Amino acid sequence: MAHLRSRRTRALALPVGLALTASLGFLPANAASAAPPDGAASADGPKLSYVVNTQGGAGTAGQVRKAIERAGGTVVISYDRIGVIVVHAQNPDLAKTVRRVRGVQSAGATRTDPIVPQATKDTGVEQPLTAEQERAAAARATADQDPMEPLQWDLPAIKADKAHQKSLGSRKVTVAVIDTGVDDTHPDLAPNFDRAASANCVSGAPDTTDGAWRPKAGESDHGTHVAGTIAAAKNGIGVTGVAPGVKVSGIKVGDPDGFFYTEAVVCGFVWAAEHGVDVTNNSYYTDPWMYNCKNDPDQGALVEAVARATRYAERKGAVNVAAAGNSAEDLAADTIEDSTSPNDTTAVDRTVDPKQCLDIPTMLPGVVTVSATGAKGLKASYSNYGNGVIDVAAPGGDSTVYQTPEPPATSGLILSTLPGGTYGYKAGTSMASPHVAGVVALIKSKHPYASPAAVKALLTLEADAKACGAPYDIDGDGEVDAVCEGGKNRNGFYGAGVVDALDAVRW
Repeated sequence: MAHLRSRRTRALALPVGLALTASLGFLPANAASAAPPDGAASADGPKLSYVVNTQGGAGTAGQVRKAIERAGGTVVISYDRIGVIVVHAQNPDLAKTVRRVRGVQSAGATRTDPIVPQATKDTGVEQPLTAEQERAAAARATADQDPMEPLQWDLPAIKADKAHQKSLGSRKVTVAVIDTGVDDTHPDLAPNFDRAASANCVSGAPDTTDGAWRPKAGESDHGTHVAGTIAAAKNGIGVTGVAPGVKVSGIKVGDPDGFFYTEAVVCGFVWAAEHGVDVTNNSYYTDPWMYNCKNDPDQGALVEAVARATRYAERKGAVNVAAAGNSAEDLAADTIEDSTSPNDTTAVDRTVDPKQCLDIPTMLPGVVTVSATGAKGLKASYSNYGNGVIDVAAPGGDSTVYQTPEPPATSGLILSTLPGGTYGYKAGTSMASPHVAGVVALIKSKHPYASPAAVKALLTLEADAKACGAPYDIDGDGEVDAVCEGGKNRNGFYGAGVVDALDAVRW
């Protein structure tokens, strides 16, 4: 989640790489829509995207696809291995009609805004390094540091600098950045980039065109920043990643307007699963609902579709890591006020129960949920929290007013790569999650045959336990800003503790 949870990075639906998708067990639709029988369906509504979750195998999916076409829908792609079908339709009753079809478990619209080209929106504040700052950092770097590493207070905060003396991670491990795209031409990312595990999933079906995973001009730099935190090469230039010896791939799921819709997210997890990815990083929430309520027919279908995709990725060996969010909310509270959903049309005020209404993918079972800390090691002012929800914590940066780093670092934000070979600062749980993904990659490098469950167990066992501490008054105004519940070994601010890269390479 980008700079203090700004709008999620959002992108173009590009042509589908049909030759590759067929080999993955995906079933792309024909380019032309099948005409519904006379009177079978209305086609005068806005064009929306849907997910249809089926019961049973490919045979059931085939029957459901026919019913979808009769209802006026066009199948974009069918992920038969998890029973999720992506559909476009102008029939406003598509979901309601298809829910009555035998073999359909749930169906729902993935958006409230029609599928039309939209202008690119601001995706958050970036703070690029000046040439003078780069020179000053390089002058402070020691012989074993990349030039800007002295500015990366976040690496010693999780002992990554000491871990690098023992191991940089294995090139047999790949971390997928499911995000807004990754600029693999960046000199700090090119040495470690895994092209074979990269794709553009914005349309809901993978586009394998060369470079389709890159952000275009004017699109968000969010994914490139995340990728650098994970695996920027230790190559004598720029910055250093948490796991600078592993590979990183880019799976683009955010459209040009910064929206991460369900069909793209499902595609991202399935693509990662089918390409041997060991870790996925997810620094976003699935639009347009910040919290998807399972008792709502549409939103419940979105939860089920993404949950199936994350479970599939884990069954195929991936550990899924996700940002907890930047709303300073207690995700374990009885209720949460949500005034931002849906965020693609007109938001409404609603009170939700976080036990039934989930921020996905971060609140899904099995996903590692990450809160953010600042340079003083305290929960970042913006970070979501919640006892029993947060698994671990990691540096995400915070305003220098609240948490100022020790010299030689000069900013309390996180420094990483930006498109075009540049570098800059960002803050958010978006920046905390890739620190954890990097540590997971180091654990997987040390234990290549460990299951996802075993890797997650090691992650929490090796984390440095951190107690709640004094009442949390981060801005010093005399009022408690958040309440931390739980003991030293597990609490709502830090989960099992701050991740430890050094233990990851020596245990």
